[in-house]
Amino acid sequence: MVRASTAVTIGVGATAAVVAAALVQALGNSPVGKALTAAVPAEYRTLIEEAGKTCPEVSPNLLAALLQQESGFNPKARSPVGAQGIAQFMPSTWEKHGIDGNGDGRRDVWDPEDAIPSSAKYLCSLAADVKDVPGDRQHNMLAAYNAGPGAVRKYGGVPPYKETRNYVRAISALADHNPGGGAPAPEQAAIVVRAAREMLGTPYSWGGGNANGPSTGTCCSPNGSSGASVVGFDCSGLTLYAYAQAGIPLPRTAAQQYAATEPVKPGDVRPGDLVFYGRTPAGIHHVGIYVGDGWMIDAPRPGLKVRYSPMDTMPDLFGVGRPKPSKSKEI
Repeated sequence: MVRASTAVTIGVGATAAVVAAALVQALGNSPVGKALTAAVPAEYRTLIEEAGKTCPEVSPNLLAALLQQESGFNPKARSPVGAQGIAQFMPSTWEKHGIDGNGDGRRDVWDPEDAIPSSAKYLCSLAADVKDVPGDRQHNMLAAYNAGPGAVRKYGGVPPYKETRNYVRAISALADHNPGGGAPAPEQAAIVVRAAREMLGTPYSWGGGNANGPSTGTCCSPNGSSGASVVGFDCSGLTLYAYAQAGIPLPRTAAQQYAATEPVKPGDVRPGDLVFYGRTPAGIHHVGIYVGDGWMIDAPRPGLKVRYSPMDTMPDLFGVGRPKPSKSKEI
């Protein structure tokens, strides 16, 4: 975020690996498709591929990962601290670095045709600003995007802020084609559960929530409810956020999150695992975070808040998944 700081059939014959392979095939062989098994919205692929050539430190893979991490590709996202749009620019940063990417005479932070190339341009300016700092240049650039170049220069690399280190680790994992970021170690699973518990009572917002916390959502849910004026989480926004606090990136939707997990046998379920609901892999419509004794934390539906729910809260429990192991680099 450009700011001051800040799955599921285990049992209908389709495995997580099969679903993941289908998603990759659907995305084709573009650089973005290879970067993320989570679907990049078709309307943004060309923008990302072009903007991802702005400078050597920025690639289409990395830019796509950053946008997913920032907003889940939601052009209407607004964070509680005021960051705006698909790339989550703070107004002051946009005023200085926003460009008219589509040549329509306006610099509009809410327009992905402006915000995506602006994000790439800003990343490149940050890369130049911290080019003499020791360490991985992309990591330093991402840290500067999150915490500011001054912090990167002060600490001689990625600063020792938990949020920033998780941010850099998560985006790097996504960009390196590790959409699940790795099966959580016990201490990471504890972080996931704790992060979810801290959000108990947060309003449900359709399309709301990202790796940085609650946000306004979009319109509209199947029953017509809009999250555009509600700061909160939908079910997969909550799980994405909680896992991001442990440095593990997840795709944005429940079905995409299922595709990035491996099935967990009933006797092996442990706190932090993801609980999925639906009739088919493509029809996964809900996800929660298992906390033990048959309970989970989830963002249930419009009008309710993040809460504890029994696993049998819905009749179509599809199974439990755990993010796939990966070999993401340590930050």
